[in-house]
Amino acid sequence: QVQLVESGGGLVQAGGSLRLSCAASGRTFSTYVMGWFRQAPGKEREFVASITGTGGMSYYTDSVKGRFTISRDNAKNTMYIQMNSLKPEDSAVYYCAAKRISGSPRLNYDYWGRGTQVTVSS
Repeated sequence: QVQLVESGGGLVQAGGSLRLSCAASGRTFSTYVMGWFRQAPGKEREFVASITGTGGMSYYTDSVKGRFTISRDNAKNTMYIQMNSLKPEDSAVYYCAAKRISGSPRLNYDYWGRGTQVTVSS
C-alpha cells in the first residue's frame, strides 16, 4: 500500500518552468513504477511520463518529449517531473500514480494522488 501526495503546481507564464514532486509513503518505494498523468477540463486523463523502480528507464507521451523530465529519488521516497518550456495546453491537474513493477509503462496504475493544478498563461 502506498499513499501519494503531489506538490509544486501553480501558475506560470508560457515558456516558464515548474517542478512537481510526488511524495510516497511506505517502505517499498523502489518496487513501484511511478507515473505522472494530467487531466484538463473536458478531457480524459492523459499519460504524461513514467519511470521504472530503479530509475533506469523512463517513458513520455510525445507532446512533452524534450520538455519534461521525470526522475525519482528512492532514498527520499519522492518522484519528480521537471516541466520546461511550458505551453498553455499543458494546463491541467497533474496526478502522481504508482504501481508494482509490471506491465505497460502507461497503464494499470493502482495508486493515485489527489493532484496538483498547473496553469500556464498565454
